[in-house]
Amino acid sequence: MIRKTNKRPHNGYKYGPQKREVFQKKSKRLDMRKTEEFNYMLGKVVEDLPDSVRGAIKGSLYSIASKKGTREAKDYITKKFEEGLIDDGMQKRLFDLLADYSKFR
Repeated sequence: MIRKTNKRPHNGYKYGPQKREVFQKKSKRLDMRKTEEFNYMLGKVVEDLPDSVRGAIKGSLYSIASKKGTREAKDYITKKFEEGLIDDGMQKRLFDLLADYSKFR
């Protein structure tokens, strides 16, 4: 004969300890299914920059877009434009690239 187990925990809680789940609001971030395509296109957009600046911008932009969101990534691009590292055309292409490879998650 198989004995049924009591599913109630032995710590005094009726249905288990209360767990508070913290949900983040969905924000527009980089689509993780298309990261290789994004990195390739990002490399094509910033290939005119000097080597010392190119790697830093590519890495920072990818990191910000995938973890924080595209709004913060656009702020970063605007900051680099104001510093004079990128021109107006490259800024527009980077904005378009972020719009193409992002989704709500």
